[in-house]
Amino acid sequence: MKRKHLIFILSFIIIFYGLFTMLFILNETQLAVVLHFGNPVRVVREAGLYWKWPDPVETKIKFEKRVLVSDPVPHEYLTRDKKNIVVDFFLCWKIRDPLKFLQAVRDRREAELRLEDAINAEGGAVFGSYPLGAFLSHEDVEIRLDQITQLITQRCNQRAEIQYGIEVMDVQIKRLNFPEENKPSVFSRMRSERERIAKKYRSEGQEKASKIKAEAEKEKEIILSEAYKKAEIIKGEGDAKSMKIYADAYGRNPDFYRFMRTLQSYEIILDEKTTILLPSDMELLRLLKDKKGGISHEKRASSDFD
Repeated sequence: MKRKHLIFILSFIIIFYGLFTMLFILNETQLAVVLHFGNPVRVVREAGLYWKWPDPVETKIKFEKRVLVSDPVPHEYLTRDKKNIVVDFFLCWKIRDPLKFLQAVRDRREAELRLEDAINAEGGAVFGSYPLGAFLSHEDVEIRLDQITQLITQRCNQRAEIQYGIEVMDVQIKRLNFPEENKPSVFSRMRSERERIAKKYRSEGQEKASKIKAEAEKEKEIILSEAYKKAEIIKGEGDAKSMKIYADAYGRNPDFYRFMRTLQSYEIILDEKTTILLPSDMELLRLLKDKKGGISHEKRASSDFD
């Protein structure tokens, strides 16, 4: 009885294990390769529920279907002028051919090592065609690095797709650095480059400032000349009106006009401390004389002329 129970339990376990290993689920982010006694027989790309022969007759290996990101260690390259430069890349890739990927690299770790070798080889070839100054100059350096990454991406993709079944989608430069022993000379060269650019900007700014100042001076002179012209016209018109008013007033009452002008002259030339010597018959002294023909005591004027 016990033996029958044991056989039943073992049979149930074997049947359950067979059914359990016959079915597998593949989600949207996965690919799978089915192996028959270790030999690949089919590739499953779409998500869903699938069956196979139970293990170990047939086994499955799942791979990532999504885009993967790898971060290789920084590598040192030699430029065309025999200078060292350290470049830190990162790359985006995905499995294009699962069967070839399985046969060539087997897993992601091995794939990343192969891709790192490919990037180092292609990066050395590309960076070796440029001098060090191409990466120190401020002008067009971003465009140049973009061209370099596009070329490395293209070459790595051709190599990886043929050999490993991998599509290299993008290779980008994360950091561009220099070996410690080269940094002082590189920084000195970079400072010189920046100083040259700064001098260029300063000279252009001074040139523009001189043009602006010259235009401002020109406009100022034009405005001042126009203002002076208008002021002179207004002054001339005012003087003309003033002379006309004076002439009209003098023509209406010459004696009163002469009297007022004489009083104004007194206010200008005479005060308490003033002593003048003028002829006694001078018109200016006429109003200073008293009724008897003498000179007033308050404003005395004597003359040495006969």
